Amino acid sequence: MIPSRLARGPRPRGTGRTGGAGETGGPGRVLLGAAVAAVLATALAGCGDSGDLRGAGATPTAVGPTRLWPQLPPAATPAIDYGEADTETVKGVTAPGDDIHALDPVTVVRAEVAAHPDEYTGPHAAYAETARLLEDCGRPGARGRRCPVLRAYYRDLTGDGKADMVLGIRFPAHQLAVRVYTFLGHRLVQVMGTTDSVVSVELAGRDVIIRSPSTLPGYEFRTVWSWDPHQNAMLAARDEILRVGPPAPTASSAPARSPSAPPQQASPPARQGSPTVPSAPSPAASTP
Repeated sequence: MIPSRLARGPRPRGTGRTGGAGETGGPGRVLLGAAVAAVLATALAGCGDSGDLRGAGATPTAVGPTRLWPQLPPAATPAIDYGEADTETVKGVTAPGDDIHALDPVTVVRAEVAAHPDEYTGPHAAYAETARLLEDCGRPGARGRRCPVLRAYYRDLTGDGKADMVLGIRFPAHQLAVRVYTFLGHRLVQVMGTTDSVVSVELAGRDVIIRSPSTLPGYEFRTVWSWDPHQNAMLAARDEILRVGPPAPTASSAPARSPSAPPQQASPPARQGSPTVPSAPSPAASTP
């Protein structure tokens, strides 16, 4: 950059190139001034940019979406009900000041069991084992070993400035139920409920991210649940299948042996010209 000042010591008297003692003018001073001006011009040229527009090179042409089969009428109802916006008020469970930290997670799960007897306690209940293991949740030392209710996590997922509760419940067949609860109008409401085989569950900002295994080797599903203020529910905002690693080896993908390769021999061949000595029978294989 431009130097603040040029460090140059005083020239002693009588050392001028063409003048006598005490001279301050002459060609030497002119040459020195020209050199200083050149240095300043160089410093000014390297301190900034002209600010002119520069070309970014060739860019690909934008191609808009092409609608296929425009003659087909749009569907009015879904073929499958995924239940993304299903919410449910938890009956009989309250907290002072709507403080969700004051709730017992086991009490919340027991309220769900009582509200759905066909799923938990009926003759054909799919989650009867989970309801039975709930009895161990109140016993000393049983929590975390046999109790199916996992540790609760708290985070503001709805954006109202108050914490919400995320619960995990172990279900049979290595499945995990993920529930999110919040207070709406002084009522405890389950705003998210899903059950799946789970690789991991994460909280990222105000999203709940669930990773699940896929039947395709090397891939997995990732579902991002986000709060929707219009539905007052957590919706599956993004559902993706992602590559996470190389596919697992299968029997069909094993390399075939070359037909020209000689078969592996169990023992080295006998030397040419020397008799082959038969091995002694094993004692376990001999007969009395």
